[in-house]
Amino acid sequence: MSLFRLDASIRTEGSASRAIADIVEAEWRGGNPDAPVTRRHVGTEPLPADAWGAAVSGSYLPAEQRTPEQAGALALAATLTDELVDAEALLLAVPLYNFGVSQHVKTWVDLVITDPRMGPRAQPPLAGKPAVLVTVHGGNYSAGTPREDWDHATGWLRRILADVWQLDLTVVTREFTLVGVNPALDEFTEMAAELKAAAEVEAAEHGRRLTSARQPA
Repeated sequence: MSLFRLDASIRTEGSASRAIADIVEAEWRGGNPDAPVTRRHVGTEPLPADAWGAAVSGSYLPAEQRTPEQAGALALAATLTDELVDAEALLLAVPLYNFGVSQHVKTWVDLVITDPRMGPRAQPPLAGKPAVLVTVHGGNYSAGTPREDWDHATGWLRRILADVWQLDLTVVTREFTLVGVNPALDEFTEMAAELKAAAEVEAAEHGRRLTSARQPA
């Protein structure tokens, strides 16, 4: 059972989203010891920001009329889509940046959608595939907190992954990752530790779910 993993953190060392996703992957790996993993690191190896415009404009032209930039952008979109289509399970680690998704994630999504297989009139080839979305927040954006409506990333990602691409999606969230980093949050140290532990348990459960889930025939 092959896995596609997307990491969107701009950090490699000390990344909270990578750490939670590593737990999911480790549990998945326990049931799939020899299965391949395709990795895409859009945070540290960003896609070209201008590729989406070139792919959109090129998609309206016959192949022989496309510029090299348009042809290259559409080829990149096809490669990104192949990575998703070829995988049997998906794991996406996307931290909240400035109350939304980063430009790196948005560029990735936009490019994938330019591929004809993923367009608005196509039946999504990802429908029914099991997927886990890992998201982490520096503060606490859960229900009942002062900033519960400030997370503009998770809802959008659910729309893309679950509604547009029709993945069988589950989400694990870790709050308060900046506790211990930002002194203004020191009063929440105990709560942050509890939330971290809960997220790690949930991540392990989701990893086991990926292992046992199977796509519809």
